[in-house]
Amino acid sequence: MTDATFPLRVASAEDAAAVCAIYIPIVETTAISFELAPPSQGEMSRRITETLLMYPWLVAENDQRRVVGYAYAGPHRARAAYGWSVDVTAYVADGMRGRGVSARLYRALLDILRAQNFHAAFAGIALPNPGSIALHESVGFTPVGVYRAVGYKLAAWHDVGWWQRALRDGGAPPQTPIPFPELDKTLFPLVRFP
Repeated sequence: MTDATFPLRVASAEDAAAVCAIYIPIVETTAISFELAPPSQGEMSRRITETLLMYPWLVAENDQRRVVGYAYAGPHRARAAYGWSVDVTAYVADGMRGRGVSARLYRALLDILRAQNFHAAFAGIALPNPGSIALHESVGFTPVGVYRAVGYKLAAWHDVGWWQRALRDGGAPPQTPIPFPELDKTLFPLVRFP
């Protein structure tokens, strides 16, 4: 299977076990995620379902239709003026990294967010993480700053770098973001929708 052929589709609550299989080792053994305890399958199912009420959550599959990566968006901050900004993240199964899965997921995710009228996407990266930095910069993110010693995990303090990607030009007043379920799915032929 070549890098460009990992099919993408919208996640569902039924993907929780596959998502957990990717995410739990990251939580348990790295500082990539600042969660200290891995979420249960039920909790992951709830997260997927709640995210999809407003934001996209995509999965990539291999040729056996097994989930090998995922990416999603969520609110950047709670206050109303942040409503046009989103945080994004992507995770890929061990053994599948470096094959273009994350970039493929991010490109589709960013296209959807742009169509939803979001203005900017932000990604926080626990440092050091040269692979994640390279991925984000390859899809147009630029560094904006570092929170020093902001998280404590695995008996150490960790910095988090922040990267930003504009989705629309500034200037004109923004349009109200379109909830993900209301988006015109025909605009995204590379993503399978339910």
